[in-house]
Amino acid sequence: MDIEAKIRELEEELRRTPYNKATQHHIGLLKAKIAKLKEQLEKREAKKGTSGKAFAVKKHGDATVVMLGPPSVGKSTLLNALTNAESEVGEYAFTTLQVIPGMLEYKGARIQLVDIPGIIGGAHAGRGRGREVLSVARIADLLLLMGETPEQIEEIEKELYNAGIRINTNPPDVVIKKKDRGGIDVVFAVKQSELDERLVKDMLREYGYHNAEILIREYISIDQLIDVLRSNSRRYIRAIRVITKSDKLNESDRKRIREKMPDVIFISAEKGEGLEELKEKIYQELGLIRVYTKKVGEEPKYDEPLILKKGAKVMDACKKIHKDFVKNFQFARIWGKSVKFPGQRVGLEHELKDGDVLELHIRR
Repeated sequence: MDIEAKIRELEEELRRTPYNKATQHHIGLLKAKIAKLKEQLEKREAKKGTSGKAFAVKKHGDATVVMLGPPSVGKSTLLNALTNAESEVGEYAFTTLQVIPGMLEYKGARIQLVDIPGIIGGAHAGRGRGREVLSVARIADLLLLMGETPEQIEEIEKELYNAGIRINTNPPDVVIKKKDRGGIDVVFAVKQSELDERLVKDMLREYGYHNAEILIREYISIDQLIDVLRSNSRRYIRAIRVITKSDKLNESDRKRIREKMPDVIFISAEKGEGLEELKEKIYQELGLIRVYTKKVGEEPKYDEPLILKKGAKVMDACKKIHKDFVKNFQFARIWGKSVKFPGQRVGLEHELKDGDVLELHIRR
């Protein structure tokens, strides 16, 4: 029996099995077997290579945002409204047949927006060049999920999930360490309902672990444990849900949509509605901060901020300015929220905050 047939057989068995405490172990193993077979199938397909020309995106700027949506949802119109790109716009499906990037400049940040071909049902399985399209989504720092209805956005989320992309969530807090001997040790830091020691051990063995220690530090589901076991093919990305062509909606429509999807942003790229709100949301979700540099005895360069990610350290700022600055670093002085007093002397490991002024002292 080939891999696809085995997957279909196991999925049918899973579909027929009622979920309860008595069947939980069996369901967990079925899911692990299916995931393992799908991994084998993906590796086989990868060796064959994709048909046609693959999409390639070179990242530029301070962050990359990829726009996902069904055909003719308004991605190209939005790209043109926010950036200097020229993406073809039309009222028919699949106007965009290639990857088109543009640069959004906002609060000193240069944010690359990428318009890609429309997502359709079955994209994760390759329909409509879906695998190639979704491969572009994997490189994003942030995703815009665009639809004219909540249902269209939910369909995109389903395709992303099936492609191993997890949105607006963090990787499960689970650590697996291989051992030379001694079998599998399972440590639960918190009480579980879907998992028990026997199921965890059997699922690990399905993935080739025979001597290991696994520490589960939060409540997780069977599916989340599979994500841990398939961590190499999982990607965790922030996403913003966007309802397009909102000028066609009345207040009743908007209320109904917000009840189903409270965090959604309404935009009309043609009318200019919601664009400023969207820009600010993109900036916030990317977690960007502005750090202003200055030379000794001079004023800070407030018109040329250094754009970094939240949690960035002085070392990260040095690397972004010049490749030799870390090697030749002596110390830095900081004015701003991250220090106790103005001009405080700090080292490479000091964490920067938004609005900090940074004065680097480098060996010449």
